[in-house]
Amino acid sequence: MLSGIIKIIKENDFFCKLIPENGRSRNVIKHIAGSFFVKIGSAAVGLILVPLTISYVNTVTYGIWLTLSSIVLWISYFDIGIGNGLRNKFAELKASESNIIIKKYISTAYALFIILFLCIWLAVFLLSENISWAAILNAPSYMNNELKISGLIITGFFCLQMVLKVITTVLTADQKPAFASFIDFIGQFLILASIFVLTLYTKGSILYLATAAGLMPVLVLLGSTIILFKSRYNLYIPSFRMIDFSCARDIMGLGIKFFLIQISALIIYQTSNIIITHISGPEDVTVYNIAFKYFSLSSMLFLILITPFWSAFTEAYYKKEYKWMKSALKKLRQIFYLFIILITVMLVISPYFYEIWIGNKIHIGISISILMSFLFLLMIWNNLHSYILNGTGRIKLQLYVAVAGSAVFIPLAVLLGRFYGMQGVIAASIIVNLVSAFYSPFQVNLIVGNRAKGIWNS
Repeated sequence: MLSGIIKIIKENDFFCKLIPENGRSRNVIKHIAGSFFVKIGSAAVGLILVPLTISYVNTVTYGIWLTLSSIVLWISYFDIGIGNGLRNKFAELKASESNIIIKKYISTAYALFIILFLCIWLAVFLLSENISWAAILNAPSYMNNELKISGLIITGFFCLQMVLKVITTVLTADQKPAFASFIDFIGQFLILASIFVLTLYTKGSILYLATAAGLMPVLVLLGSTIILFKSRYNLYIPSFRMIDFSCARDIMGLGIKFFLIQISALIIYQTSNIIITHISGPEDVTVYNIAFKYFSLSSMLFLILITPFWSAFTEAYYKKEYKWMKSALKKLRQIFYLFIILITVMLVISPYFYEIWIGNKIHIGISISILMSFLFLLMIWNNLHSYILNGTGRIKLQLYVAVAGSAVFIPLAVLLGRFYGMQGVIAASIIVNLVSAFYSPFQVNLIVGNRAKGIWNS
């Protein structure tokens, strides 16, 4: 089905005129188109999942669940940059047709992930005996045992997901992000189906939510890994004898920088739930996440467009195709202006959308929507340029700015949160995003113009 959709869109003249014409551009276009349809499905699943989960538990418990799952999501940032390092290395080696070396890097990446995430799960297991999950999540004390077991379950499944997600990294690096998105969609759809079954046969339980949310994506990723390495990526099928830890230096050299950037992003975006739950309570975490999820639809749509360009810019940069890079950048910035209109429309209709989506159970003030809309405009603008910087591997300045932003964010969010509540926390996110909004376009202009020197080219 997915390949059929891609074929239809690929032959549409409108999409073909969007990006400067060549083989790379055609591939970018077809995967933007394919990802668009898949992401529409993912967005629909995400929107349905919110009221379904709230009705399965309740508003307060849902806020606790969101905070727990966001903490566990931190694990995805602790890959020490292996995923993004492999992504760039795969694209670079694919351009030079080094299949045996690619197989060695993939095998080594699997070995590194297994060692790393086994250690992480064991650390969480040992720590869980000495911490109060209820206190961390600002939950009633009687829920501590259930939260501890749920935390261990979802952490274990998430560690397995991170190991198995090497296959989606390979797909994305191979400029086939639509297929990677399709795998993620199937996993999300099965989570939705599982929770629907839970609403029919069980009482509301975070333990059951953790099992459903963790198990379904693991099963999908495992099946996809087996199928793809036996077919499309048979040349790269991993093996023990191909593991070479000397490759880890190449993967992790750039990967460590990506890792530190990811940790900084984790602090800025994923600690908001914890700050809000302690300042305002779990109910406001639910309000924050509903507004965040709504406006994230715009970011999701933009990521559909920008994701194929990461590896496309890697290939173009190593082949010194600066003309293509300049033309692609110009088109992407033109597309950004359309997103200004889109987010403005989303802001105007947000009260009506919330009412249709979640009814009158939860009130989301217009000030929250205004701040959230501005935050996502900044995030989209920054993503446009950071994906190009990531693809070219010129991320040292991005690293410095990200680390500085993460150092400022928590004290700033706590300070503004105490004065202005949830709105203050969102404002803190906006403030730390402003620096990137100014420097990153300038650096990208230098790189695509082959004029970057010093810190701008490192």
